Parts: sequence; structure tokens; C-alpha cells
Amino acid sequence: MSTVKQFQVTFDCAEPERVARFWCEVLGYAPAKPPGEFTSWAEFDSSRPPEERGAWFACTDPTGVGPRLFFQRVPEGKVVKNRVHLDVRVGTGLVGEERLAKLEAECTRLVALGAVRVELLYDGTDSCIVMQDIEGNEFCVD
Repeated sequence: MSTVKQFQVTFDCAEPERVARFWCEVLGYAPAKPPGEFTSWAEFDSSRPPEERGAWFACTDPTGVGPRLFFQRVPEGKVVKNRVHLDVRVGTGLVGEERLAKLEAECTRLVALGAVRVELLYDGTDSCIVMQDIEGNEFCVD
């Protein structure tokens, strides 16, 4: 049986580069190198037919540890809750008020980037904050 060594997470979205750059800021990722021999994404896009320009974008973890994120344009908008979502893990190992303070600080940073706070889930010990990215995709600050 083979073992998967790498995977990428793919987002369907309306504006791939815009959503990718948001997630770069959230996770400390960087835009992936443009395809082929192109020196920039703008150069790559200008080489494509008009209807294919801006159809996809990718970003990577500069440390090489996290998965590649791939963003592809789709014609339909988001209409229901995600079946899979990312957890942005900033409170690992913390509990109670200390954990909540760390999550709230990250939530404030992400709202400034365009995210939307949806709901705080807190039971006095464990907590997470449900949020949405700039196109309404749910994720958690955990």
C-alpha cells in the first residue's frame, strides 16, 4: 500500500488571486511560482485567452511543511456550508481565558484582512471562533 506524501487543498471561488492572497496573509504563505518559464502571474495570465485569465492561482508554505493551496474559479457562488474547512491553529496547548485571548487577538487580525466573525464557541475551557473568508468560506480560529 502506498502512502500519500503530499496533498493540496483546493478552493472553488469567484476571484482566485484575491482569495489566495487573503489566505497568504492568514497563514504566512506566499504566492506559488508562476507556471512554466513565466516570471510573474501577470505575464502568465496575459499569455492566456481572455476567458481563461485569472482562472486559478496557488500559494505555498515557504517552510515547505504545510500543503499547497490551490484556488480555481467556478461559475457558481457558494450557497451552503462547507463540507470541509480549515482550522487556523493559534491556541494549541492553551485553555480557558488564556486560550480565548489568543483566539480573539487572531480574530481581530483576520477581520482587518476582510474575514467575518460568525460565532464564538466557548465552554469555559475549550474555545474556537467560527469565521468566514472574503468569499464566505467557513473556517475556524482554533
